[in-house]
Amino acid sequence: MGETPFSLVYGAEALIPVEIGDPSTRFTQASKEYNDKEMRINLDLLEGKREAILIRMTTQKQLMERYYNRKARLRYFKIGDFVLKNVFQSTKAANAGKLSLTWEGPCRIHGIAGKGAYELEIMDGKILPSHWNAIHLKRYYF
Repeated sequence: MGETPFSLVYGAEALIPVEIGDPSTRFTQASKEYNDKEMRINLDLLEGKREAILIRMTTQKQLMERYYNRKARLRYFKIGDFVLKNVFQSTKAANAGKLSLTWEGPCRIHGIAGKGAYELEIMDGKILPSHWNAIHLKRYYF
């Protein structure tokens, strides 16, 4: 964001031990009165720096959200729709190879569990115990 975390917290740049041990012009020109005056000025400007960085962070988050929403393909289902559910690596058969099925079903949407989460019902009427996210489902057409 153009600022160091140290300067955002304390309002001044840090002096590293090398600059203190081997005095630089920055260290030798500093006096107690001048340092106190500069610290007061920096503390007055610190709130403005923080607000400017907050505005930049908010703008960056909005840009990322706009990019995601442009690329995302959201799926919505209604109760009673038929869907196929994704077969995960952990639920595949033991000797299933790379040519095994990646989708199983069809299942019917039994209920809506939350934003993008659905309860599924197998064709014989049994309701699955866990909820399924919409990204792991795809519509099934007879």
